[in-house]
Amino acid sequence: MLCLARGAMTMLAKKTSKNQITLPKEVVQRFPGVEHFEVVAEEERIVLVPLRRSRAREVRAKLAELGVREPDVREAVAWVRRR
Repeated sequence: MLCLARGAMTMLAKKTSKNQITLPKEVVQRFPGVEHFEVVAEEERIVLVPLRRSRAREVRAKLAELGVREPDVREAVAWVRRR
């Protein structure tokens, strides 16, 4: 772990063959209760922005912006469960 200024920290995480990343325990402990993250691609960086439960409207708005509808979610869940 590398600590940077203002409470920032840098750690390594490995992407699996299924494109999954496990967040380091030290990072997760800084965001208790957070289950969803907005993913932002900035040039050569991937930034995760924690979405607090009180931001449910923002999540719904983002899903609507992306054109994700409830049937799409059901279909995606069914697809994952078949794997």
